[in-house]
Amino acid sequence: MYTVMTDSCCDLNPAIVKRYAQFEIVPLHYTIAGETKPQPVDDEEAVRAYYAKLRAGEMSSTSQVPPAQWQEAFLTHVKKGEAVLCLAFASALSGTYGSACVARDMILEEYPDAVIELVDTMAASAGQGMMVCDVLDNRDAGMEIHENAAWIRARIQRYAHWFTVDDLHFLKRGSRCSPSAAFFGSMLSIKPVLHVDEGGKLIARSKVRGRRQALRAIAQKVAELEGDTKDTIFISHADCEQDALYVKQALVEMYGCDPEKIVLSYVGPVIGSHAGPGTVALFFRGKDRG
Repeated sequence: MYTVMTDSCCDLNPAIVKRYAQFEIVPLHYTIAGETKPQPVDDEEAVRAYYAKLRAGEMSSTSQVPPAQWQEAFLTHVKKGEAVLCLAFASALSGTYGSACVARDMILEEYPDAVIELVDTMAASAGQGMMVCDVLDNRDAGMEIHENAAWIRARIQRYAHWFTVDDLHFLKRGSRCSPSAAFFGSMLSIKPVLHVDEGGKLIARSKVRGRRQALRAIAQKVAELEGDTKDTIFISHADCEQDALYVKQALVEMYGCDPEKIVLSYVGPVIGSHAGPGTVALFFRGKDRG
C-alpha cells in the first residue's frame, strides 16, 4: 500500500486524520508576533490562540513548503521502495505544489524508478481535505496509485468551494482577492460570496447584505450546483463555530442533509492569515465548481 501525502492547508478535522494509516501531512509555516511555527494539524487550542492574536491586531505571514522539506518527506518512502501520491494546495494560491514538483524531479535524478504522483488540487482548506479523503478511501479499497491519481484529476472540477469572509482586509492585504472583491468589502454591511474557480483562484461572485444572508447564500449553492446532499459535506471556519453551525443547520433544513455527514473543522493559520477570523467555507461535490 502506498502513502498518501498532502500539506497542512487541507484543514482536516483531527478525528478524520486519525482514521487513516500511511497518511502524512507536511506543514506549511506561519509567523506571528515574531514567532515562526509549523501549522498544527491536531491542536485546536493553538489555532484559537492564533485567531485571538489576529483579532488583537497582530500581523501574520506565511511560507510555502520548500523543495527541501518535500524532498525529505518523499525520500523517507522512496528509500524503502514505497510509492507516494501527494495532493497539494492550489498552485494559483501558493508555490507549495511547484516546490513538490522540484523535489520530485531532484529525487528522480538519483532514484529513477521512484514512484511519486503529484496532484495540483486547485483547492484550499477542507475542499483540498475532501479530495484527500476520497483518494485515501480509494486507496484503502484497493485502487492502484496511478489509477487513483488519474481518478482525482478527472474529478477536481466537481468539488465546489464557496465561502464568505467577515473582513476583506486580510484578503486585500495579501492580494488574494480580485479588485471587485475589495470593492464589495468597502460597502457598508455588504458581505461577499466568493469561491475557488476552475484554476484555483479566489473569485468574488456576488454580494449580499448582512452576515446571515451571506451564510445562507453559500448554503444555497448546494442546490444551484446540484450538490449531492446524501454525501459528506465539509464546512471549515476561522474561529467562528456558531456561524459554521448555522450553515450546517441550514443544510439540514433546506435539503434534508444528514447532520452526521456534515463535518466541521478549523481553517488553519496559513489560510487564516489571508482570509481572516470569521471566514466560513462550504465544500461539497456538485456538477461543477460554479
